[in-house]
Amino acid sequence: MKKKSRKPQSKRNRPKVEAPVNGEDEPTAIKNAPHSFVIRRGERCSSITRLSRDFRRMMEPFTASNLRERRINKVKDFVHLSGFFHVSHMSVFSLSPQTLSLKIIRMPKGPTLTFKVHQYTLAKDVISNARKQFVDDECFKTAPLVILNSFSGEGKHLKLMASTFQNMFPPINLSTIKLSSLKRCVLLSYNPVSKLIDLRHYTITAVPVNLNRGVKKLVTRNIPDLGKFEDIADFVEKGHLLSESEADDEDARVVLAQNLKCGNFAENQSSLRLHEIGPRITMRLMKIEDDLMTGEVLYHDYIEKNPIEVEAIRKKRAQQRRLKEQRKHKQEENLKKKENDKKEHRAKTSKQGKSGEITEQDKLLLKDAEEAVGEISDEDDREYYRKEIGDNPDEELFETAGSGNRKRPFIPKGSNYSLKPKKPRFDKRKQYEEDDRLARQDGKRRGNMGKGKGGKLGKKGMRDDFKGKSKYNGDKKGKGGAKKSGGKKSSKRK
Repeated sequence: MKKKSRKPQSKRNRPKVEAPVNGEDEPTAIKNAPHSFVIRRGERCSSITRLSRDFRRMMEPFTASNLRERRINKVKDFVHLSGFFHVSHMSVFSLSPQTLSLKIIRMPKGPTLTFKVHQYTLAKDVISNARKQFVDDECFKTAPLVILNSFSGEGKHLKLMASTFQNMFPPINLSTIKLSSLKRCVLLSYNPVSKLIDLRHYTITAVPVNLNRGVKKLVTRNIPDLGKFEDIADFVEKGHLLSESEADDEDARVVLAQNLKCGNFAENQSSLRLHEIGPRITMRLMKIEDDLMTGEVLYHDYIEKNPIEVEAIRKKRAQQRRLKEQRKHKQEENLKKKENDKKEHRAKTSKQGKSGEITEQDKLLLKDAEEAVGEISDEDDREYYRKEIGDNPDEELFETAGSGNRKRPFIPKGSNYSLKPKKPRFDKRKQYEEDDRLARQDGKRRGNMGKGKGGKLGKKGMRDDFKGKSKYNGDKKGKGGAKKSGGKKSSKRK
């Protein structure tokens, strides 16, 4: 029987889409659009994980919505991948025991904006508390519209914040934009008194104006129960009797320049409605850094330093940067030197192998070796043999030793072969077989001796000799035997 798969039916039937391997396959509009990573750091919390997912959904479609992050991953890992995936911004939610912070980083060399999150609400809580829940998955296929409020005050940090929020989303060209693609908007409102920034996320819908309520219900596909009417004409004529929960606001009425769905035609008035889909974030700017999370602090909310301290910090950073460059330059020089030495050694060895020339150093080594070994002669050995033995040696005795040069066998590299003599292997099987054979012969000989009139013990008198002659007899009692019951046993086995 075939084993059932653990995957749900929706995932099993989902078609696989292969991503383009090379960046050349993507169109230029997608390449130039700002892409983003949304990750979380610090302590683990389920609500922060959901908040990061809601933030990714808000940044779609130009974000890594299925990005998998682990504890072993560092920020540098995502920075290295940013060039391949055309990532321009990275948002990091960092949770500590005291605060929750949001860092927005411009890749790859900053600046870094750090915000302190005061309040947040997840998207599921926003939708569940809404009076009319409206969620359309098709609206996430296009980028949202960015609306900034009250970011025109004095201060460079406000201008930097406004430009950062605008550059996180793709720009809009008014001459070529289609109104049907504007289905979402992100609102960022700055309060100059409290210095808080409110982030809201809405979907945009258009409803035709100056129409009968019955016709509007049909056009917007909100058809009520028609059981009370005999004909569709009665429904259209008595449409004013139907209830409508939302009244059209005159400030929300606009004249469309293009045709839209659901009865919204060009040069006609339509009413725009916003449905909040979350998440909500209330935050405050804390500091701005020049580099990627480790650079010079350009702005701080509650820490101020005089020009002398700022200059000392700059000198210290410049010195650290100089030392780092020196170490890097030294490492590169060492690597180049090692590579050059290897090349010279290879060229030298290959030249010697091809030409067979011997250098002066090799000649000195050979001379020292010859002096240490000396000349080999058999005359000294023969003279020593005559003096000690008193007789001339055989000619064969020194001919084999002087003339024969025994060559060592070739042993391939990595083999288990060894020149050491192996230990002798004792085969005891023959010895065991010999012992068994002798034991069988001995048994046969004893069996032949026992056959006869006397039975097993041979003659008849031999059995009488063994009667009553056991070394220990337990039947005897008394002084030498066992005592009565209750006393200790004094008999000893010999």
